[in-house]
Amino acid sequence: MSSVPLAEPASVSESESTPAVSVILIVRNGADFIADALRSIYLSDLQPLEILIIDGGSDDATVSIAQQFPKVRICPQISHGIPNAYNEGIAQAQGDFIAFISHDDEWMPHKLDRQLAGLQAHPQFAYSLGLVEHFLHSGSAVPEGFRQELLVAARPGWIMEALVARRELFMSVGGFDASFAVGEDSDWFARTLDAGFTPMMLPEVLVRKRVHDRNSSLLNPDINHLLLRALRRSIQRKRTGKAIDE
Repeated sequence: MSSVPLAEPASVSESESTPAVSVILIVRNGADFIADALRSIYLSDLQPLEILIIDGGSDDATVSIAQQFPKVRICPQISHGIPNAYNEGIAQAQGDFIAFISHDDEWMPHKLDRQLAGLQAHPQFAYSLGLVEHFLHSGSAVPEGFRQELLVAARPGWIMEALVARRELFMSVGGFDASFAVGEDSDWFARTLDAGFTPMMLPEVLVRKRVHDRNSSLLNPDINHLLLRALRRSIQRKRTGKAIDE
């Protein structure tokens, strides 16, 4: 996937109007880490309008911890699966821009401010991404199959946690495909590129992604198959205008 890096944008906090941002966090039993994720949002230079917690039936302290933070709205998940959780959050979001965070990851303080400034200054871009650095959770061993070089250097983040998107982008390309157990984000990013939307990639770290022994994407044995499926769908769209299994 390619993107167009830009010169550093000015701070959005210096502009006359601040856009409304909805943050979507999907979770099930995330009590161990969710406070860190929410705290990183509240340490942000730019504060969001709301934080939607799409809870997939947590039976630990996830909800009670989240309710201690302001601007949080608890939304019980209706349909099963990560893609449906994202779609439900987008449908309920009230902001002009939509951002995402995982319960076990952390934002850098400048993330929202920098991305919103860039999107306001460059309206030709429908969404913004940035660099992601991985860190090993204290006391955790490196999970089997994890690429250890990711712990050494930050890389461009084609992941939901690095994304800030204009609301209308989801209206244009649609939401997330519920047939993907994982890899739904890769499929969605491929669809945006196939539709002609080029992201603004900021050349700075925006997200710290926690590596631990319960990372769902690392533990899913179907991840490679589903990522290849997303790639095949993209190739087929370019050739015929329609994905193989659509």
